[in-house]
Amino acid sequence: MKQINSQKLQDKLRKKFLKSGVEMSGPDTIFFSDDTKIGKSVIIEPYVVIGSKVKIGNNVVIKSFSHLENCKIENSVEIGPYARIRPGTTLKKGSRVGNFVEIKKSTLGIKSKVNHLSYIGDSTIGKSVNVGAGTITCNYDGTKKNKTIIKDSAFIGSNSSLVAPIIIGEKSVVGAGSVITKNVKKKTLALTRTLQSEIKNYRRKKK
Repeated sequence: MKQINSQKLQDKLRKKFLKSGVEMSGPDTIFFSDDTKIGKSVIIEPYVVIGSKVKIGNNVVIKSFSHLENCKIENSVEIGPYARIRPGTTLKKGSRVGNFVEIKKSTLGIKSKVNHLSYIGDSTIGKSVNVGAGTITCNYDGTKKNKTIIKDSAFIGSNSSLVAPIIIGEKSVVGAGSVITKNVKKKTLALTRTLQSEIKNYRRKKK
């Protein structure tokens, strides 16, 4: 009986949002909660799950295989595919979250981007920030969750680990492949790389 009632609720919600102008190419594969709120000119691709307490603004695109719960999505945001937006998250106007990105209890600022393969947790990210592929905010030290703050117009290079608590200053740059453990001042390049070494005419040992 519960399954039948759940199916009826989903059918009702899908019809409601289609009628209100939400564009869905595969409505039967999209799941809503009864408290979902959606603005105007929103596109939702197939296989999206929207959990409880989700508010979606205008001109938002949610791509396939994304999961949202207890979050606020402001206007002109693009999400996914394969994105997970967890509780306590706010995506500000014009921000972008790409494929295989997980965001939890964080704010992503106006026109900021986290496009590929990243984890952002317990963070406040300013406006016009670019977070490169493979970036991780190391927010848990085994005892408590710690905060990462990335200020406006910072650039975080790919495959970087930001060990919280930490502040990345305005217009600063973190070089790709860095593990950052100390605050970075504004307009500063931060790098933690060892020098590359090469052995000429190297031959691998044979088994």
